[in-house]
Amino acid sequence: MQSLIDTLHALAGGELSLVVGLLLAAALLLQLLIAVFRSGLRLYAERAQQRATLEKLRLQVQEAKLRCQQAESGKLQWNGCRKFSVVKKSLECEDVCAFYLKPHDGKPLPPFKPGQYLTFQLDIPGRDKPLVRCYSLSDSPHRSDYYRVTIKKEKSPPDQPDLPPGTASSFFTDVVKEGDILNVKAPTGHFFLEMSKTNPLVLIAGGVGVTPLLCMAQAIAASGSRREAWFFFGVRNRQEHIHKAELEKLAAENENLHLHICYSRPGPDDVKGRDYQHEGRVGIERLKEQLPSNNFEYYLCGNGAFMKSITDGLAAWGVPEKDVHFEAFGPATVKKKTAEPTASETVFLSKLQVTFARSGKTLRWEPSAGNLLEFAQAQGVRIDSGCCAGSCGSCLVAIKSGSVDYLKPPDAEPEHGTCLTCICRPRGDLVLDA
Repeated sequence: MQSLIDTLHALAGGELSLVVGLLLAAALLLQLLIAVFRSGLRLYAERAQQRATLEKLRLQVQEAKLRCQQAESGKLQWNGCRKFSVVKKSLECEDVCAFYLKPHDGKPLPPFKPGQYLTFQLDIPGRDKPLVRCYSLSDSPHRSDYYRVTIKKEKSPPDQPDLPPGTASSFFTDVVKEGDILNVKAPTGHFFLEMSKTNPLVLIAGGVGVTPLLCMAQAIAASGSRREAWFFFGVRNRQEHIHKAELEKLAAENENLHLHICYSRPGPDDVKGRDYQHEGRVGIERLKEQLPSNNFEYYLCGNGAFMKSITDGLAAWGVPEKDVHFEAFGPATVKKKTAEPTASETVFLSKLQVTFARSGKTLRWEPSAGNLLEFAQAQGVRIDSGCCAGSCGSCLVAIKSGSVDYLKPPDAEPEHGTCLTCICRPRGDLVLDA
């Protein structure tokens, strides 16, 4: 009997030893797992720090390159007009042509900021003086051998078929051919993408307004930047899909570029998923559907009605005005809000008289007109215009008496006794040679 008891005690003692051994092994394994986990976290943090350091160095190198490019650009910039040869003209889609331009003198081209434009002085038969027009650069600013502009022929308005089509755009699409020489001013413009930034952005285009935004997307891709970009482009159908293959290639080769093509009136041969992603127009509801939040920087370009719809929608969505950058074209424009004049200023301004000496008109100034160019055009007084941003100089008019206030600093100070009517208003009674 005693021997049986001793045997049971021995077995119990063996099991206890086994349990203790298992517990010790489990504790050691847990310590090992904790050590491995901590080591993994440390390694992950170190690699994240290394990635952050490398990205910071990459940005510093890119910023240094940009500074060098800007310095080099300053050396290569030219004053006035320079002769450019049309080395290639290609039909991109219905009524839209791309023009590849090289300097006739064969000298190097200055780089430009993505989103800027060229100013052309066109010698059109039948006109007493050159016609000035501005067209956005549509290819990557990293190309140093040519500039490219993409121009759509402006047809007569549907509600006014008796009006002639756009003079300058028709001249380009119908008359200008390969081998022709054009007078071109250096790239300029305040609507451009700041390449030293890394924050995510949204590019929104309507019709031919895609050109400066395509240039921005090309710049992001060519720089190797990982900057996230959502690109919304609205047209009616494939017949009006400007640079279709180029956009699709950009999206396919750059994971950080998310392309959303919207067709408002798809044709019978247009295939959703192949030619376009969404049926309908580009609008604020579309942005809300696709974007993870509203926390982006926005760049927009299109006609006036399109632009107003988008900018109003973004404001209602809570997007700060400082994060919305735009360039509008066409008869309607969108303007940044400016400080409202005080009651006394409004009374003073509304009493001013503006005389257009050549046209024989003396009119009371309307503060709501904004600038002298729009005021003149509303009164039937012809003043040539181009960029409407104080850059191209085509709206320059001589001041016969009086003075003006500028709503924004001009790119270059106009000659004494003249004013750029697109960005100024009268300071007192004013007489213009127009």
